[in-house]
This record gives sequence, C-alpha cells and structure tokens, in this order.
Amino acid sequence: MANLCSYGWNNQWQQLKNDLSYNELEHGRIVSTHKTRYDVATSEGILSCELTGNILYTKEPHEYPITGDWVVFQRFGELGIIIDILPRTNALSRKRSGTKTTIQHFAANIDKAFIVQSCDANFNVRRTERFLIQVIDSGIVPILILTKADLGIDIDKLKQSLGKIGEKTEVFVTSIYDKESIDCLRKIIDPAETFIFIGSSGVGKSSLINRLCEDQLLETSAISTSTGKGKHTSTRREIFLLESGGILLDTPGVREFGLAVDSDDTIAETLDIDQLMGKCKFHDCTHTSEPGCAVLNAIASGDLDIGTYNSYLKLKREAMHFNETTYERRERERQFHRMVKEVIREKKSRDSSV
Repeated sequence: MANLCSYGWNNQWQQLKNDLSYNELEHGRIVSTHKTRYDVATSEGILSCELTGNILYTKEPHEYPITGDWVVFQRFGELGIIIDILPRTNALSRKRSGTKTTIQHFAANIDKAFIVQSCDANFNVRRTERFLIQVIDSGIVPILILTKADLGIDIDKLKQSLGKIGEKTEVFVTSIYDKESIDCLRKIIDPAETFIFIGSSGVGKSSLINRLCEDQLLETSAISTSTGKGKHTSTRREIFLLESGGILLDTPGVREFGLAVDSDDTIAETLDIDQLMGKCKFHDCTHTSEPGCAVLNAIASGDLDIGTYNSYLKLKREAMHFNETTYERRERERQFHRMVKEVIREKKSRDSSV
C-alpha cells in the first residue's frame, strides 16, 4: 500500500475533493505522462490510466492532465479512467516551441523550482532570466542551482554576471563529486513539498537527481562532443520520492523557452527595472526615447546594465505577442462555440415545428 501523503496529499486536497463531491472516486497523482496515457500514484501503487471521453474530446491538448496533477479516477481492473482534474494551485508553462503561440504546461502543483545552470560554456544569463521570470509568474519559489562546479570555472565571476537577478533567489553551487554540496542541497528539500528541476540539455539535472536520490533512477547519457549539449536524457516529466520525504520532478532539457506570462510586470520586477519605471516623467513612458525617462537615464549613468535593458525590451515584446495571439485564439474559439450553439438551437426549432 502506498501512502499518498508522500506524494503531497493533505487535508486541503481532501477538502477540495469533498467539496467537488468526488467522494465515491479514487484519487491519485500523475507521476509521468505518455501522450494520452498516464502513470498515476494511487493508494495501491502505480496505475496506468487513460482519459475519459469527456476530457479527450471536449478539451484542448493544453487542458489535458500533466505531471503533478491530482486526479480522480475509476478503476477497471488494471486500467484507470481519469474522470477529472482537481483544480491546480499553479502550473509551470511556456510558449510552445516553434511558430505556434499555444501554451505548453510542464507540471502542476509545484512548491519550488530548481533552475539548473552549469558552470561551463552552457551558462547563459539571458536564459536564466527567462526561467526565473516564468517561475515567479507561475507563483513558484525559484532556487538557482549551478552545477559542474568541479570544472574549475571562476564561480564568483559567474555569480557576478547574474547581476540583480542573482539577488532574487538563493544560489547553490554544486558538483555531483562534492558530497558536501549535495548534502547542503538535500537539506533545503522539505518533506511533502514538490520541487521541479528545469534547465537546458546537458546542465546535469538527471545526474543531480541521481545523487540526491542516491540511486540511478534516471538514465543519463554522455554529452555530445560536437555541441557540448546533452542528448535529452529525460524524455518525460517524472516524479521521484526522496527517503527524507521530498518530492522531485524532473523535466526534459529544453532548447527553447518562450515566455507565457500575462503581463510584463513580472519581467520588469525580476529584472529590477520596475522601480526605475515609476520615476519616469510620463506615466505612459515606453522607455525607448521619451525625455525624462528614468530607465534611459539609469543606462546613461551606468546604474542599469544595457544588456539587462535590451533583454527587458525583447522579453516584453515576446510577452505582448503571446498575449495578443492568445486573445485572438480564444476569441475565435468563443465565436465557434456561439456558432455551434446557434446551429443546435435552429435545428431544435426546425425539429419542433415538424
């Protein structure tokens, strides 16, 4: 028998299940996904589940269950049918890679996010900004992990290059060969809390989880000698339990991480530009050419890094584009549903008159 408290089930989730009148159904947490099949941790172990037709045919793919979701299901022998998803506390998302503007959810019900960067040529401040902004916007506590500290890179210089964003979160320097650094990281993983690992390919997420779990739970692969990048060692989002009670969620390494934020407020706050913006002469200042712009003045005086400013403008444009296209898509969906209802209404009217 499995104790679902180990996966984060508590009185709040039980109350939510009761409020939704799902007392007759079993519940569990999705620990890994395989397109439309899901491995669900239940009171009797891991159960393979599929979606009920109501979810499969009436919802968009981005509305399907994801790793970390709590679901209610019916059991049919060795197969479960997921009936519904309990409302999430949060979800970590990104804009789907490529030209599409749809959202892609990574995982749900996350307490803290380990943003993993390696101390080598893969280290990228701008990428760290993206991860940090999305994590904060999702209502998740960020923690920055620098891996491969044994490579002899100047760690202090790396930290300094983070600038203001390094002050927005705790920063841990680790090496899988340094037991002390692993122990320090293990101490901050609280029981019954869910920690997600995110980062690009090759930064050492899977190797770090293996050390934390003290078992080879994940398949790790060599780094490509031509690109210096990992070969996507994790292809699914998976949950693992620590003996100490922590819940770890690994994700595949990402090559693109498009922002999916509702506004640019989090961008400005994370990059520490928001206070400057409040000092501009004009309340509708675009911070590009206006006289009396406190942001431009800070750049001129050297108080604001030009790289941070350019990153802000780029991320702001990206967020605006995502929200505009998201609104347009939702408007098309609303118009389509109104058309369907009108057709059904007219058909019923014709049938009743016959």
